[in-house]
Amino acid sequence: MKLVQSHLALALIAAVEAAKHGHGHSHGHGHRGHSIDAPLEKRGGSCQFPSDAGLVAVTPNLLNGGWAMSPDQKCTPGNYCPYACPPGQVSMQWDPDATSYSYPKSMNGGLYCDEDGNIQKPFPDKPYCEDGTGAVGVRNKCGSEVAFCQTVLPGNEAMLIPTLVQELATLAVPGPSYWCETAAHFYINPPGYGAETACVWGTSSNPYGNWSPYVAGANTDSNGNTFLKIGWNPIYLEPTTPFRNEVPSFGVEIECEGGGCNGLPCKIDPSVNGVNEMVGSAVDGAGGAAFCVVTVPKGEKANIVVFETSGGSGGSSHTSSSSVAPSTSSTVASSTSTSTSTSTSSTSSSAATSVPATTSSTKIIHTTSATATSAPSSAMQMPYSHPPLFGGPSYTYKPGILIETGSSGGDSAQAMSTNTPEPSKVSDENAASSMKASMLGLVLGVAAAMV
Repeated sequence: MKLVQSHLALALIAAVEAAKHGHGHSHGHGHRGHSIDAPLEKRGGSCQFPSDAGLVAVTPNLLNGGWAMSPDQKCTPGNYCPYACPPGQVSMQWDPDATSYSYPKSMNGGLYCDEDGNIQKPFPDKPYCEDGTGAVGVRNKCGSEVAFCQTVLPGNEAMLIPTLVQELATLAVPGPSYWCETAAHFYINPPGYGAETACVWGTSSNPYGNWSPYVAGANTDSNGNTFLKIGWNPIYLEPTTPFRNEVPSFGVEIECEGGGCNGLPCKIDPSVNGVNEMVGSAVDGAGGAAFCVVTVPKGEKANIVVFETSGGSGGSSHTSSSSVAPSTSSTVASSTSTSTSTSTSSTSSSAATSVPATTSSTKIIHTTSATATSAPSSAMQMPYSHPPLFGGPSYTYKPGILIETGSSGGDSAQAMSTNTPEPSKVSDENAASSMKASMLGLVLGVAAAMV
């Protein structure tokens, strides 16, 4: 069933213009093309972060001063400066002129710092943040905290927005009113690493941060359906990644609270899966990284469940003498918001356990069988862009867009009622032309996978 293939093959793909240009951590976020309303308040003309607005301050003691920007990147006059919202909430401020996902406008998220250094709200009648759709949560079954690190979009696309999960949390899932109908993307870090360590650009010395093994993405469309993806992080699988063949000691799966989800099972279980293997119907994306997508019907909720295998609490058998980044370079301040998306912490803990790699292949374990049908390549391209924040090796990843192609909302719901899809391999040919056509369809969302 081609329609089924199209939906289960929903993946992160970069918009054509972004693919042409590549996103760097530019220290300039673009000057506004037209006038903006009066400043929120004058703060001495220094583009100061609004510490009294209920936002999450990211590394407030470093050069970024609390803004959701690289720690070595300062908010300067004449530029947009993104900010982080509390867990479960999405930002509602960005450049009004940024009406498509294309560089450099896609960098212009957050508030505008005018030429006098005063902060201005692009949309005065909108709040800084608002609740996401609430369709996706996280259930942490591990013995220690798990950091989900969301990429900043619009912004520099670094994974700086923290959601620290003790037991339960709600992820910030955007709806169709969010910027360019893009989705949220998260890096899923190994248990035991806090946001101050995990939600910064790291190095290949450790399997956390942008080298974490798993990623996730989600968005809700205009019909109320939510598309939730989990998968392997392409950078974890790169030939130059020293731990690329090491099986993590924790897994992830999607569980639905109701009975209407389509695309299950969707799971990475290191007790039965090798590196880049999954349980369920999946496809290969950028770098050959396997992923699967579940459709959550309107009114229902799904959870990404994080669980340990072999009693471990770490990401893999890999160890390093520099496993914890200096706290001075990655402090994430607590939000002043009253958000209650996380519950009390679990008190149990366990030591890391080595789990030998069983395979380094890209084999996918399926629970269903049918004749494989190739889905449009544009639905599976996943280029991303994330230059390093701390002088590490450059990597060119960009956020992708979950795009519905070839069917209407009604058709898609009907198509997803079957559960016998098979994965399709990615074809790089005609990717750009396919993307142009796809952008004419319904954009379901964008998920910046560090990738």
